[in-house]
Amino acid sequence: MQKLVIASSNSGKLREIRHLLEPLGIEVLPQSAFNVPEAEEPYCTFVENALAKARHASKLCGWPALADDSGICVDALNGGPGIYSARYAGEPRSDERNNQKLVEVLRDQPDRKAHYYCIITLVRHADDPQPIIADGAWHGEIILEPRGKGGFGYDPYFFLPGLGKTAAELPMEQKNRISHRGKALARLVESIKEETF
Repeated sequence: MQKLVIASSNSGKLREIRHLLEPLGIEVLPQSAFNVPEAEEPYCTFVENALAKARHASKLCGWPALADDSGICVDALNGGPGIYSARYAGEPRSDERNNQKLVEVLRDQPDRKAHYYCIITLVRHADDPQPIIADGAWHGEIILEPRGKGGFGYDPYFFLPGLGKTAAELPMEQKNRISHRGKALARLVESIKEETF
């Protein structure tokens, strides 16, 4: 079985990524298993931050590494909170405070269209000049009252008009198929199948 380190400590992300990659014979371990500290994310784009995280994890553990950078992008906020989604309400990170802040900012906005965006990078080694990069988007809108107990992050407020549900109301199997991360991982899987990393 091929081994891959995930450059994340987010248990929700780890669960989703492991669920999708283990059927391919890829053993997925979190960077915490190697005592790898979180990488700096100094860039203003998802792709640069994801690459920085993957290279950091690969360098410190010596394995191929996968990192994602994702967030929620709200039309009325010019794409914000975007790369700052996890820290939208400041440190320490808190899904509850992030959601409260987003709802307050959008309370009087007639347009609450939003999309989750995810970019995933996979490096075969820390200095890989040709990382595998895949992305995905998931469109919906922000509601003002939470619905559902599943998911994480902004999921209870991310409403999918076509399904009549929030992301937090979807079973994991369905979410994994249609979410931004699910789409990006599906594209990544296709790239992995085309080559040996």
